[in-house]
Amino acid sequence: MLNNEDLGSLLRRCDEIEESFCVEIDAVSTLEELVELERRFLGKGGEISSVSRQIAGLESDDKRTFGQRIGSLRQRIEDGVSQSKIELEAEETSKREEQEAVDLTQYLVFIDTPKLGSLHLVTQAKQELEDIFVGMGYQVAEGPEVETEWHNFEALNIPKFHPARDGQDSFFIDHPDGDYGSLLLRTHTSPMQVRLMQSGELPIYAVIPGKVFRRDTPDARHTPNFHQIEGLVVDKGITMGHLSGTVGAFTKAYFGSNIEARLRPAYFPFTEPSAEFEITCTVCLGEGCRTCSSTGWIELGGCGMVHPNVFSAVGIDPETYTGFAFGFGIDRLVQMKYAISDMRVFLDNDVRFLSQFKGVQ
Repeated sequence: MLNNEDLGSLLRRCDEIEESFCVEIDAVSTLEELVELERRFLGKGGEISSVSRQIAGLESDDKRTFGQRIGSLRQRIEDGVSQSKIELEAEETSKREEQEAVDLTQYLVFIDTPKLGSLHLVTQAKQELEDIFVGMGYQVAEGPEVETEWHNFEALNIPKFHPARDGQDSFFIDHPDGDYGSLLLRTHTSPMQVRLMQSGELPIYAVIPGKVFRRDTPDARHTPNFHQIEGLVVDKGITMGHLSGTVGAFTKAYFGSNIEARLRPAYFPFTEPSAEFEITCTVCLGEGCRTCSSTGWIELGGCGMVHPNVFSAVGIDPETYTGFAFGFGIDRLVQMKYAISDMRVFLDNDVRFLSQFKGVQ
């Protein structure tokens, strides 16, 4: 058995632990430091646990005295930790709110200092592209954003079993089927090619810009609602050489004379032969970087000679007429030209981003 002198020693040890805790709790400045302090005093193997084990060697009356002191000490430390946690959390919340605060005065419009709006960057790019192709002799055409399955798929030689017709890729509309099948939000601007050829007015030299819709999960390079521009030429004697020349002329007109274009064999159901056209990487200018996977080239869109089946679907004789088509995303084009890392910013309507491009034309 321990004697009274040992009890006194243990009580003094409790006083020392309490004094040490009071000094250290005042010095804590973060929640991480508080957690560590709580572990050292209240955790398994901590100060309270260590001194509490000495109770086994005391007599009955001394055990009661020592137990009461340990209980009050533990409560003192727990209360101190709890109060400090409340204060530190409130302080961190205040700091975070201050850091994330938005100065709303930038959105105020004062009568004496009017701020003029500007066209969205994608709209500016769309208009610039239209000007380029009009200068090359094309007309600008527009079509409906709600299309039929026939115009969106079948007339473009995309049969019912093709993966592009899967419900996971398209937004179908709950509407009774008509003469041309179900309705859906168009997945590309190509249906307008069909409508132009159905008009019977040949030759055709047209570009079709507009919104398209797909079941894409938004990320840095994809959004479910984006913009495309489609080109269509139908005339006698049109060849792949005309397509290559058109793509090359457009590339230099939009990106600059130091950017080249090339065609790479590909497959699309509505063109034959088909190709993907690539341009010199606008980040490294062909030297090779992470953006272009060290190839020096970035894919821009798809193109090819109009498939004879497409001509047959709209009543044009493929033995008399030939043509080519091309298409690419306007949003992707803007993203590459201005090195914008995340395409989703186009949909945020953030004035701080949009105001950077007021003078871009």
